Amino acid sequence: MFTYEGWTLMSEEASRLIIAVIDEKELCTAEIRRLHDELFVSTGSADFFPLPSPPPPRCFVKPGAPKGDSSARSRRPAVGPKAKDKPAAASGHRRLCFLAVLAVTIFLWYRFSPLDDDGLRTGHAKGDADPCQGRYIYVCKLPPRFNTDIIRDACRDTDAGSERLCASVGNAGLGRPLADPADGVLTGENGWHGTRQLALDVIFHNRMKRYECLANRSTVATAIFVPFYASLDFPRHAAGRDNATRDAAAADVADWLRWRPEWDRRSDGHDHFLVAGRAARDLMRDSSGPDWGTNLLVTPAGRNMSALVLESSLHEATSGFAVPYPTYFHPRTDADVFRWQERVRGLRRRSLMAFVGGETRQAPDSAATINDHVMAQCKASDSCGHLRLGRCAAGSTSQCHSPVNVMRLLQNATFCLHPPPGGDSYTRRWAFDSMVAGCIPVFFHPASAYLQYTWHLPKDYTKYSVLVPEAGVRASTVNIEATLRAIPAATVARMREEVVRLIPTVVYADPTAKLETVKDAFDIAVEGILHIVARPRA
Repeated sequence: MFTYEGWTLMSEEASRLIIAVIDEKELCTAEIRRLHDELFVSTGSADFFPLPSPPPPRCFVKPGAPKGDSSARSRRPAVGPKAKDKPAAASGHRRLCFLAVLAVTIFLWYRFSPLDDDGLRTGHAKGDADPCQGRYIYVCKLPPRFNTDIIRDACRDTDAGSERLCASVGNAGLGRPLADPADGVLTGENGWHGTRQLALDVIFHNRMKRYECLANRSTVATAIFVPFYASLDFPRHAAGRDNATRDAAAADVADWLRWRPEWDRRSDGHDHFLVAGRAARDLMRDSSGPDWGTNLLVTPAGRNMSALVLESSLHEATSGFAVPYPTYFHPRTDADVFRWQERVRGLRRRSLMAFVGGETRQAPDSAATINDHVMAQCKASDSCGHLRLGRCAAGSTSQCHSPVNVMRLLQNATFCLHPPPGGDSYTRRWAFDSMVAGCIPVFFHPASAYLQYTWHLPKDYTKYSVLVPEAGVRASTVNIEATLRAIPAATVARMREEVVRLIPTVVYADPTAKLETVKDAFDIAVEGILHIVARPRA
């Protein structure tokens, strides 16, 4: 902080206001620097927060203004005939008015804002230990074109894909409340919604708005959250567009961030993070790879930031960290969590196995994927329930894909099969839905969970899951049903109890509410990212 003519100003906020004045008043660079120096440098304050380096010296002229050399456009006081005195005087009056408004605005903001002396949101008594020490997060005030406008544009389109996207990101990202015609359990009133994975950006942003350790100044924050809806921007240009169009929003947000004072305040963006409801590879397109996705995470700015994604890249050096897929369950209170845990503990499970998915081979003559082998074994067994993917049509049977049908299937099984879905992907959202259902997950590759969700799942994967060798299934030397039946009943009971215990850690609570004693997937992800940005980078 520093003082100017009796007014107490906050250095970073004052610099931001000066930046805004540059855009609004279109002053020339030399005068901007002179005004900035008069206001702040002359105070000799050690807390002076400098302006970003300006562009090469030039003057900005309002449209229609006469052109000429820079000296002709300078706002220096006129000297000469009286005819030039009036414009100079008017300019001086405007300058005084601007400074007066600036001083009053900062005074009112600083006087009535919910900050203590360090620019933090107050919530503890003076002198007490700060419970938020090392946990403060500053949320970048991005222009709406980077988040809410993306949703608005999707909802304006009339095609079926946009309508589904619009519906799925409503209700703070949770989507439409579910209706359960069977027993009324899986309903919106009980925290169940038709949530899609792309809504993670929206859910996380809305949860962050209620985070208990928000900072109103970036200078005091441990981490800085960038609420750019990258996963919702992705489908707008995924197909039929050139790379420049696909990358436009990523380049725009990177340019915006680099001009903010908080970007190079300490580490050139290494304390920034964003969230994307997509696999990291979808945001890592480069010149040598396939013509797919955007280049957000391979740009210089993207490499500096951390990214919370649904599936991290195991083959490239990125700062992407995997967090759980959104499930259909979003509890509002601790009691919602405890009631659901008790319910799934007492369920009678009539099937040994369950599998959600369809065939993934690209052509009839192409090699079968591990997903296809697992589905074939499931369909050949009388002890395996199977639900194919695909939207429910009007009048369709209970075998079509809907959130309620998926959860019914998973709740009815002891083990749920989760092979890699094919292509370059290893993970499946159904792994987390199955855990919410109390179903023990069965994986066929370590990258499907163990190498991904290290913040949210136990290191000892044998406590809560089964790993079946992929090579044996492909070679037809391993029978999945026989492998699972060989597990002792006592071991199965212990594994199921561990899965039930993990339910809170893999669900995202309703953003409009707050769990009291239970940590959900959001809380654990925030703890993880704070640890990452706090440690020094090589």
